[in-house]
Amino acid sequence: MTALGIGIGWRPEIAEAVEGLAGVDWVEVVAENICADHLPESLTRLRRRGVTVVPHGVSLGLGGADRPDPGRLAALGEKAVALGAPLVTEHIAFVRAGGALTASPALEAGHLLPVPRTRDALDVLCENVRIAQDALPVPLALENIAALIAWPGEEMSEGRFLAELVERTGVRLLIDVANLHTNHVNRGEDPARALAELPVEALAYVHVAGGVERDGVWHDTHAHPVPRPVLDVLADLASRVSPPGVLLERDDDFPPAEELAEELTVIRATVSGAASARRDAGAGTGAGTSAGAGKRPAERALLIGAGARVSGGPMPGPVPEAPPAVPEAVAPVPVPVRDEGARQRLGLAQASLLSALVAGTPVPEGFDSRRLGVQSRALAAKRAGVVAKVAPELPDILGREFRPAFLAYARSRPMNGGYRRDALDFAEHLLIAGRPEDPVAHRRLTRWWQDRSGHRPPGPAARLVRAARHALVRR
Repeated sequence: MTALGIGIGWRPEIAEAVEGLAGVDWVEVVAENICADHLPESLTRLRRRGVTVVPHGVSLGLGGADRPDPGRLAALGEKAVALGAPLVTEHIAFVRAGGALTASPALEAGHLLPVPRTRDALDVLCENVRIAQDALPVPLALENIAALIAWPGEEMSEGRFLAELVERTGVRLLIDVANLHTNHVNRGEDPARALAELPVEALAYVHVAGGVERDGVWHDTHAHPVPRPVLDVLADLASRVSPPGVLLERDDDFPPAEELAEELTVIRATVSGAASARRDAGAGTGAGTSAGAGKRPAERALLIGAGARVSGGPMPGPVPEAPPAVPEAVAPVPVPVRDEGARQRLGLAQASLLSALVAGTPVPEGFDSRRLGVQSRALAAKRAGVVAKVAPELPDILGREFRPAFLAYARSRPMNGGYRRDALDFAEHLLIAGRPEDPVAHRRLTRWWQDRSGHRPPGPAARLVRAARHALVRR
């Protein structure tokens, strides 16, 4: 695997700070935030300096019931080529549900939601991953996500689920240690067990991020300093294998450059300390491989070490301290979805869950209704925050009324066309209701909506159509 080193997530808000940070070997950029034919000048300057840039996707939804969208795959591949990236990354998650597969309204989560760890879901995920691998011009790595909720009736642990995914597809893993900590607090899952079950030899790189605990729930905010428990999980991982790369994520409440530099220093020291301990342990036992090397099945070690099938050709694994002899390469055996019904069953389950989260429909059987309430409010809060960024005129026009009005709107009106569409729909909703009451603000909102939608304010017929559509979603 490509040796990346220590990196940081590139965001426009901290672009200047990132360029000035010493010791940054690489950066990661959210793929959906850039255009392949018009890269930000900051990224272009970093590339000229020899800094590797990796595009990180958030919208493919490879864990969803539908097959990956060819347009989204093509766009992700174009960005990888434009950036000269050695790989691209995405998430093991679903982000939308409904539509033709389930004969129900199409819904967007605006967030990464967990995939049930079942055989049906694994079959669908593996086929989706292989489709993505075949379409992408560079290797693909997938990230474990944080979750507030757990699916009832799961059949595998997270580590086992990821291990089988790697065995069947040869995909690489992006392990987010902050997400392992999140799932420890929120779902009682042991990070050490997950790391012991993971095929660490498939590791592409590692994410590290901060969060905050409120009322017993850990929120993976990427807006707080990295806490000690997350660094402890990083140390555990680095004691098992040498990570090809480690990256600090920060998406909001950006601190001064000095604080970012200090966090990178702490991360670097954590990885270095764990590596020293691993070498000392190996010297003491006569073993030259990582602490977890003997814990994986022999077949997996041969598969990954030999260079498993990935898009863009075989990708060599990380070089152990004492490389074993490796036999001729063994490619993963494609395993098709057992029956097309698996997609429909998964689609129905995901549509039911997402509808409860974003459209106010009843909680599906087996889910914790309190946790679903927390997740639902978190999704609405994220929508409000992103809409405020993509349409900053709305908070300016509405003032203090913006956030409570949007949260009330989001409780029963799901997003179905991206955040810019969401902003327009929200403004239309307010205008239909005769809001805001202040005439100056109302005229400003009307002009804003007209300029961006190309329509006049909705009349009675449009209002009836909207009401019927809303009622259909809630059924």
